[in-house]
Amino acid sequence: MGCDGGTIPKRHELVKGPKKVEKVDKNAELIARWSYCALSQEKLRRPIVACELGRLYNKDAVIEYLLDKSAERPNTEVVVHIRGIKDVKELNLTDNPAWEGERSNSKGDRYEDLHCAMFICPVVGLEMNGKHKFCFLHTCGCVFSERALREVKTEICHKCGDPFQEDDIVILNGTKEEVEKLQERMMEKRAKAKASKKSKKNKPAETISKSEEVKECAASSKAGSSEPKAPTENGSDSGGSSDPGPSTSTSTSKVKKPAGAPGSKRSIQDMEEKSEAYKSLFTSHSTAKRTKDQTSNWVTHTPYHF
Repeated sequence: MGCDGGTIPKRHELVKGPKKVEKVDKNAELIARWSYCALSQEKLRRPIVACELGRLYNKDAVIEYLLDKSAERPNTEVVVHIRGIKDVKELNLTDNPAWEGERSNSKGDRYEDLHCAMFICPVVGLEMNGKHKFCFLHTCGCVFSERALREVKTEICHKCGDPFQEDDIVILNGTKEEVEKLQERMMEKRAKAKASKKSKKNKPAETISKSEEVKECAASSKAGSSEPKAPTENGSDSGGSSDPGPSTSTSTSKVKKPAGAPGSKRSIQDMEEKSEAYKSLFTSHSTAKRTKDQTSNWVTHTPYHF
């Protein structure tokens, strides 16, 4: 059976078969992961930062996201775990001397090497294009290839000399399994940080409670220590009076404190250690008292007599 124009259709044009699975170009995928920001999808440019899961971002894109999280942006699920600027680390990258930039291929009359990267490993010299595993140190931010850290085993950074541990090594753009391990490590670190903050907050409260307990113990010990009871005028205790009738009300006489006891009022004129000239300065001295002839029998509002 022919169509208009006398053409004869073939079988694959009439019978619909299963759809072919679209394959992702590996080169395009590597370029997208290693040359473009995971958040803004723009080309990576300094300063470049990386999160605890090993993803690469432009620092200005992360700052814009943190300043306004309500704005509608693509790929926001990639940065959900970033709570602040402290959750990312600025990378200390080594430039590739063979990298000529974007202007070299503007004419299109020469071969374009897609695997030529902007940065390289400072130890081995491998290009950071995705074909080799790269990692960075969370302490200093220096970037190295995994081969360099595996062949040259050391606990000091090859570039800046800062010490590091195995937990400080973060793989850049790792596989799903590696990302899951990094996520577990990130959650453990955050849980430990929360626990340490709670312990620091509880320490001052514990010290305050302990000091209050010590003060209460001291006060109770002072209250518990019994002081000697002062005898009454009759020579017996206030509670031991046996006189009946109204004499019981007057049996508890006031105890007179000695003159030298603290808190007792003592006249300056009674102090033997003070001189007579010092005692004469006060109105309680005999020279300051007036006789009947010096006092007047009338009082005015503002008396000027002496």
